[in-house]
Amino acid sequence: MARIDLDLAHAYKPHPQQDSDYALLPLKMRFEDGGAYALLGPSGCGKTTMLNVMSGLLTPSQGTVLFDGRDVTQDSPQARNIAQVFQFPVIYDTMTVAENLAFPLRNRQWAADKIKQRVGQIAEMLEMSGQLNQRAAGLSADAKQKISLGRGLVRPDVSAVLFDEPLTVIDPHLKWQLRRKLKQIHHELKLTLIYVTHDQVEALTFAEHVVVMTRGRAVQVGSPADLFERPSHTFVGHFIGSPGMNFIHAQVTRDALLVGSQALSLPTALQLPAGEIQLGIRPEYVTLAQTPTAGSLPMVVTQVQDVGTHFIVTAAHEGQRIKARLSADAALSLGALAKGQVMWFQVLGAHTCFYKNEEIVA
Repeated sequence: MARIDLDLAHAYKPHPQQDSDYALLPLKMRFEDGGAYALLGPSGCGKTTMLNVMSGLLTPSQGTVLFDGRDVTQDSPQARNIAQVFQFPVIYDTMTVAENLAFPLRNRQWAADKIKQRVGQIAEMLEMSGQLNQRAAGLSADAKQKISLGRGLVRPDVSAVLFDEPLTVIDPHLKWQLRRKLKQIHHELKLTLIYVTHDQVEALTFAEHVVVMTRGRAVQVGSPADLFERPSHTFVGHFIGSPGMNFIHAQVTRDALLVGSQALSLPTALQLPAGEIQLGIRPEYVTLAQTPTAGSLPMVVTQVQDVGTHFIVTAAHEGQRIKARLSADAALSLGALAKGQVMWFQVLGAHTCFYKNEEIVA
């Protein structure tokens, strides 16, 4: 296992001139030895490029990759001692499950008894002990991908195990089980795991540290709680959560916050820069009332969605929309919510964040 330090940028075209020419904009990042990380973002944001630079499949167009302080920028994946699991199964159909799992260890000339012990350990973790003697060719796509995961995890001496959206072909019901299993394996084996995904549920349930990426930039690195409670960039607020964070355009004056024609009093302890600003508040933290309260806006209800476990209430104030996620009890206490109804939405509170030029205001 290794600590991985990146100080680099990458462009697929020669002589990049502007930000859009880069697949990865200049970044400095550290992945600690033994950590569980996720690279999270939409397609084309640079996640797989970063993973391939770490593995050695791709040489960065500028900068360095360090493993435990040693420059490995020009080294091959073999020299870096990296294990990588891809989006689709990479296995040998003519071999049994046990032979597939043992293959990386046989290549490194492990003793037969140690191979058997390690293969048994990994198979048990992946709940494949009963399939060890089956030919891989006859297995389902789910089982084949579990073999790929096992081949990535079977070597205890790797610098890191890199996963590139490994659960794409997995049945949705099994995805939850495998995410839980990977987390358990990380705690047991203490391997450095770096996991690429565009699925926030996968990232937030698997990783201790999530790197959120957009347009070649890593805009925030933090725990799942950090990303939810204090998104450092408006993109993180939009991308994390269901629904994502509400953003309300406002003007900061000497003693008030203007949202359209409505003035909200600012707490004396709150110091905000004058001029345009955005309020960010999660739908989970928006409360509704039938009468005005401090820090609330009068809004016209435009939609009420009953999604079973909770209600999503959408409303508008002078062209700006906001969503509130209410428990069934909270919604029922307000009476029959209906389109066209005016309610007071609490937007200033302990969980409200403020953004200037898309970045959070400290």
